[in-house]
Amino acid sequence: MTRLTVACVQTNATPDPLENIERVSPMIREAKARGANLITTPEIVGMLEPKRALQFAKAKPEESHEVLAAFRGLAAELGVWLLIGSISIKLGEDKLANRSFLLDDRGQIVARYDKIHMFDVQVGDGQTYRESNTYRSGEQAVLVDTPWGRMGMTICYDIRFPYLYRALAQAGAQMIFAPAAFTKVTGEAHWHVLQRARAIETGCFVVSAAQTGEHAEGRRTYGHSVIVDPWGRVLADAGEEVGVITAEIDLAEVAAARAKVPSLTHDRSVGDPVVYGSELRQAGE
Repeated sequence: MTRLTVACVQTNATPDPLENIERVSPMIREAKARGANLITTPEIVGMLEPKRALQFAKAKPEESHEVLAAFRGLAAELGVWLLIGSISIKLGEDKLANRSFLLDDRGQIVARYDKIHMFDVQVGDGQTYRESNTYRSGEQAVLVDTPWGRMGMTICYDIRFPYLYRALAQAGAQMIFAPAAFTKVTGEAHWHVLQRARAIETGCFVVSAAQTGEHAEGRRTYGHSVIVDPWGRVLADAGEEVGVITAEIDLAEVAAARAKVPSLTHDRSVGDPVVYGSELRQAGE
């Protein structure tokens, strides 16, 4: 069973977890009504709260998290597999986890992934992002076997680190999730290039549900949730509006793409780079 219909839910998260449950749940139902077997949601789907103190006040441990509980119930009710792109999980008084969950069609948690790469950047949109001030980075790549095939879990900024995607693909991933809250500035410059590049490099389907629009405190996200095939073709793109996209896919295409370009089997050790011209630079200093 390699054929399935995948959906991305594109939303505009607020600082209120209960409001986000109310916004996203109807879109998950819509995706199910459109035939989706596997439905994905964006990063920080439960709460986009820019103020650190309020993040800690609102975040909950996994066992008492209202967003996780609501979506587990919905997955079971609808009989669908559901990726919670990520929610803020309270680990202690000074750190949260940016954690993704894959739920099966009974609402059971079958995999968890904590975002490895922290978005500590200043991209020129008037805001400074320092995820490491709030979140503890994950340390483990994650794969999960599903009825359709093996899938890898990543989150947002992870997509800029090809070695993670290559490791997932070489360990058998046929589809990789990259739920995101990409800034509008970086999204306009890099989003589609990165999505297609990771799909082409790995010969995987890449499925990325995204946040969109203007959020609290003027933060703006890019949208354009995408489903990309192993040859780098964009099968569906959500644009900038809140909504749902779907695509019918066949994971058998992964083997076909890798047979054409078997680069995952062509790794070679290159050693330390040789630097030419260093003596010229030194002479000119």
